[in-house]
Amino acid sequence: MNDSLGFLSGGGLMGERIAGHDWSATSLGPIDAWPAALRTTLGTVLSSRFPAYMCWGPELIGFYNDAYLPILGLKEALGLPFREAWGEAWDTVGPIAERAYAGEASYYEDLPVTSERLGYPAQHHYSFSYSPVRDEHGRVGGILCTVFETTHKVRAIDELRRLNESLSHQVAAHAADRDRLWRISPDVMAAASLATGRFLTVNPAFTESFGWTAEEATTRPFMDMVHPDDREDVARHLLILAGGAPLVNYETRVLHKDGSCRWVQWTISPEGELLYGVARDITAEKHQADALRQAEDALRQSQKMEAVGQLTGGLAHDFNNMLAGVAGHLELMRLRLRMGQTGDLPARIDAALGVTQRAAALTHRLLAFSRRQALDPKPTSVNALVESMSDLVKRSAGPAITLRTHLQPALWTTLCDPNQLESALLNLANNARDAMPEGGAIVIETENAVIAPLQAGRYGDLKPGEYVLVTVRDSGAGMPPDVLARAFDPFFTTKPMGRGTGLGLSMVYGFARQSGGQVRIDSVPGQGTEVRLLLPRLAAEAPAPQAVDGDAPLPAACRKGTVLVVDDEADIRSVMAEVLRLQGYTVMEAADAPQALRQLQERGQERGRSGRPDMLVTDVGLPNGMNGRQLADQVRMLWPQIPVLLVTGYAESTVMRNETLPAQMELLTKPFAMMALAAKVGAMLAAGTGAGAAAGAAQAADSGAADEVPA
Repeated sequence: MNDSLGFLSGGGLMGERIAGHDWSATSLGPIDAWPAALRTTLGTVLSSRFPAYMCWGPELIGFYNDAYLPILGLKEALGLPFREAWGEAWDTVGPIAERAYAGEASYYEDLPVTSERLGYPAQHHYSFSYSPVRDEHGRVGGILCTVFETTHKVRAIDELRRLNESLSHQVAAHAADRDRLWRISPDVMAAASLATGRFLTVNPAFTESFGWTAEEATTRPFMDMVHPDDREDVARHLLILAGGAPLVNYETRVLHKDGSCRWVQWTISPEGELLYGVARDITAEKHQADALRQAEDALRQSQKMEAVGQLTGGLAHDFNNMLAGVAGHLELMRLRLRMGQTGDLPARIDAALGVTQRAAALTHRLLAFSRRQALDPKPTSVNALVESMSDLVKRSAGPAITLRTHLQPALWTTLCDPNQLESALLNLANNARDAMPEGGAIVIETENAVIAPLQAGRYGDLKPGEYVLVTVRDSGAGMPPDVLARAFDPFFTTKPMGRGTGLGLSMVYGFARQSGGQVRIDSVPGQGTEVRLLLPRLAAEAPAPQAVDGDAPLPAACRKGTVLVVDDEADIRSVMAEVLRLQGYTVMEAADAPQALRQLQERGQERGRSGRPDMLVTDVGLPNGMNGRQLADQVRMLWPQIPVLLVTGYAESTVMRNETLPAQMELLTKPFAMMALAAKVGAMLAAGTGAGAAAGAAQAADSGAADEVPA
């Protein structure tokens, strides 16, 4: 666009059409010859987002902006005299336009105008103003019309007026029929209009209950008499009533005229636009229920504080012991280094790491008890798992104890974390061993179980359905009722000091509940203990995935490539990155998801398709608006086949929900050995090398630059 047309810049579609129009055929002549006042006013009109129509010269040649196009409809008016463009409406708007050109401004609201904008005559309503536009000499050179259509508003007002009149007649008829009942009823009775949001009539009991006279109740919105905290809920239930469904025993609070509030139980029936309601004051009942609830809350709080005290005491005791061990070994190592004696440093390091592993096991048991551990659920064959750990259980139990297994053939598959199930069974076996110091038998059984609704009550809030039942039974000393009642309590143990944390059974309980199952203990003193672990059946049977051998040697090619490491803890991030660099990887680091995405974007701009990293390693709990699981989904929108390793101390239910992770996405729980991280990264890269490359090539062929990171 040349300099002489600069006033049309930013004018949208109409700016382009005006620039391309042949104006030499009109009385205005070429654009280059237009007066400054016309250019300036037209530029203002085109840049406005409000519908505007402008005319210039004695013939009132027309211009308009993009916002005016819906008002024109099918009509074309650019460059036409106003009278020619709006001939069918000239009797209405012509005199107004002529007065404006004579210097008289005017404003009209909801003016009916007949137009043919849709190809046939129809009446529409507009609110508009006509204003004279003066040139640089002070003479009127044109007129400006700003306008908006009010047809829908006018029709809505007419319909509302008709509806109100109809409703008034209906209410009057109903009120006449029911007037006697309303006058004598001790319950509150009222009729209201959904359209106006007001009571149309109330009975005398309304005034007796809430203090508002009938006139006061019917001259204000009924929402004003609802307790402020309940108005949002009342509004939602009004939508239910508007759909024709009644409300039965709906409880809300109504403001009394004296400033207090009353709890009221409503039964409301809709009939068209009318609502008929009967209410009962339940304030006294609510106060009684609140008093009972407060007493129950006080009791629960007392019990909770006792449990918290026991929990924190046990934690402090165990962690102080572990911290003392770590600190002691570290101080000895520092002293040995000062003395130049480094011979026993490897042993000291191994001992300190052993203590940290005990601490990690303790935190995992705590997370299992609280149902906050990060589970990695997989289709699991319980029979295969029990058989694989039989030798371990035998070695742990010792020669004086016999292990027997009774495994049901064709056992259903369950969806659970196999590592956590193995840990739970080992805990139960160790408990059974400790209950039989003189020797005995441990029996592990599996069977398919269908839990009927009546049976589910024996397992608390377990849902009826199909489950895999794993039973661990011993012939030991058993537990008396008071010990059995506290068996799942954290840090509760009957073992001697130093012989256990008291978290074994609480961990089993937490794992079962987090997996969607339940656990139950039966025990008789002198006859032994039986623990029954129920895990839900997997709806779609599938073979259990083969575990990757983390100790197997990895090909050298798998230890090359680019790994993006994302963790908001700088110390952890730097250690993970350094370990991977020592393995031969190129490592990118980011503290949160936005920073990681920026790095990928910059890398993509620099390298194009080669900007794709080979793997993403990210913490789940990231700050700044996007967690690690969401980051993984975002990255996989760019590269669907990229391996993703999620690392976490525990997975919040709102983030992970213990769902089955997609292919090429796995979970590693903190704290972990750094070489375990390196092995996991290498194994995932090795597993994804063939299939991922083929899938990536196919996708690139389909989508072109599918691996490009958008700028």
